[in-house]
Amino acid sequence: MLLNENTIKVLKRLAFAAGLGLMMMLITAAITRKREMPVLATDVVVKPLQGNVFLIDSTDVVSIINKSWGESLDGQPAGNIDPDRIERFLEEDAFVKNAEVAITANSKVNVVVTQRQPVLRIIDSKGLQYYLDETGNRVPLSKHFTARTLVATGNIPHFTSDFQLRKKHLLKDLFELTRVILADPLWSAMFEQVYVNRRNEFVLVPKVGDQLVILGGVDNLEHKLHRLRVFYEKGLSHEGWQKYSTIDLRYKGQVVCERN
Repeated sequence: MLLNENTIKVLKRLAFAAGLGLMMMLITAAITRKREMPVLATDVVVKPLQGNVFLIDSTDVVSIINKSWGESLDGQPAGNIDPDRIERFLEEDAFVKNAEVAITANSKVNVVVTQRQPVLRIIDSKGLQYYLDETGNRVPLSKHFTARTLVATGNIPHFTSDFQLRKKHLLKDLFELTRVILADPLWSAMFEQVYVNRRNEFVLVPKVGDQLVILGGVDNLEHKLHRLRVFYEKGLSHEGWQKYSTIDLRYKGQVVCERN
């Protein structure tokens, strides 16, 4: 029996539709099997900070996930795992800047964590200690490692999360000073501590020697540090580092020194 052209076209369409339907059924079955497969493992990668520092490790990350989820992810159906929800759990932790979670084709949960980078360690007026990271978030001390950062001590008020939004706040000035110091290779290599005296003035403590640099406030900070740089380059290179006990930058256009 000969088939006409229209019949052949209809049969081709029916065959295509049947093939497409079969393919969709296979895909749906595969997805269902994948969702029902138990999680085989939770693999965690924590990106190290500078100097290969880990304020939080993979064991901590798994513990956070298990505590927030209510139980271990391992052995649970992969379809029950919500990667976005796990990311939100992890990013609520003070050490975690960012978390990326994905479920692989072989039912493993892959977790990649980026840590917050501490830039300043604070010991406030009540003796409480914590870090500020590069965006001003409070980061607790780690049980694993002490980050090597600039240290601030003295008359420092209690932390408030909105300190950067305040019109006037000593922590805001201290954070600004920290960023300026760390942005300059000379100052970041030279200073190890900022002391806040009873007048809320900043005093810089060098890593070498007993010399103190009295900065005062952060007003005209750029000009103050420029004067200090010129003094170091032209004055101390001839006079010697041990001649002065204090270098005072509080007076406009001047560098006032006190001899040992």
